[in-house]
Order: sequence, then structure tokens, then C-alpha cells
Amino acid sequence: MIIEPVPPFRPSHFRVKFAVESWELRACAALRRQVFCTEQGIFEGDDCDAIDAHAIPICALSTLGGEADAVVGTVRIHEVAERPGEWWGSRLAVARAFRGTAALGAGLIQVAVSSAHARGCTRFLAHVQERNVPLFQALHWTNLDAVELHGHPHHRMQACLAAYPPMHDPERGLVTLAKPLIPTLAKAA
Repeated sequence: MIIEPVPPFRPSHFRVKFAVESWELRACAALRRQVFCTEQGIFEGDDCDAIDAHAIPICALSTLGGEADAVVGTVRIHEVAERPGEWWGSRLAVARAFRGTAALGAGLIQVAVSSAHARGCTRFLAHVQERNVPLFQALHWTNLDAVELHGHPHHRMQACLAAYPPMHDPERGLVTLAKPLIPTLAKAA
């Protein structure tokens, strides 16, 4: 008798929303440490900084039986105090096992920009790692210039707010269906 290996469970959809529960906040921080410290080696030990004190964390949750199961993606957003209306997104991270799912990155970006838009955002910016630029461009972002951050090539990019209608209930967020990356974006990841 030959027993075929069972493929790992892959949720059919994800919920992307503001991280409000304590377990969501802890899981977002752990995922950021895993991606930016352990995997990429950009930071040593922890990636937390002064922005975390006032940033809004957003999480992508995998679901099992319709209930939240685990944080599989995260990003944070914040308004620049000295420049009202200017918002930034940063620390976008997706768990390694879910990086082939286009819905996660796009969903995190949508909730980030749309929720800021509902809060008076007039300009939304991010420093994007070079390998992720094609994804952001496909999602209506403009590449403003190249910069080096933490010893790695990034691009300062700006979202087209017209592509991101205001989201007034980001605590509930959105449900997005899992779908594989399109071939041109898969090469960039």
C-alpha cells in the first residue's frame, strides 16, 4: 500500500483588518521579527521602532471553518504628525508559507491605504523593497525614487488614492479569496 502525502491545508480566503485583539498584535510582532530579523537579517533581534508607538497594525488572518486561525500577514500605517494628511505604510510582511498568495499582499495594501484615506489621507507613501516594486506598480503605485534603507535597495512609492476608496470599517476589514500570484509577479517575489 502506497500512502500519498497529504498537501498542507490552504485556506480558501483570508480576512484583512486592523489588528485589535492582543493575540493578533503579538502575532503581528512575531511575524515581523521572523521576516525582517530572522529571514532577511535587516534588523538584529527586533524590528520595533518609535513609529510602533503610534502606528496602526493591520493583520491578514487565515481562516479555518470561517474563524480566524492565524496571522499570516501584517503591515502598519501611520500619519506623519508634522505633515497632516501624509500617511506611510511600512513593515509589510507575509509568512513564508503564504507568499505565493497574491490576495494577501494586495489585501494588506488595500486596507492600509483605504483606511488611511477614510481618516483624511491626502498622500500615502511607502519605502518598498526593490523585489516588491512590480506588485505595488500593479496595484496603482508610482515609483518616485530609489533609496537605500538598512543596507538594502528600496523605492519610495506613492499610492494613487483614486484606486483606494475610503474604508470606514477597517476593524471588520475585508475578506479576500486566495489565488496564486500571476506569473509576472511570481518572478518578482
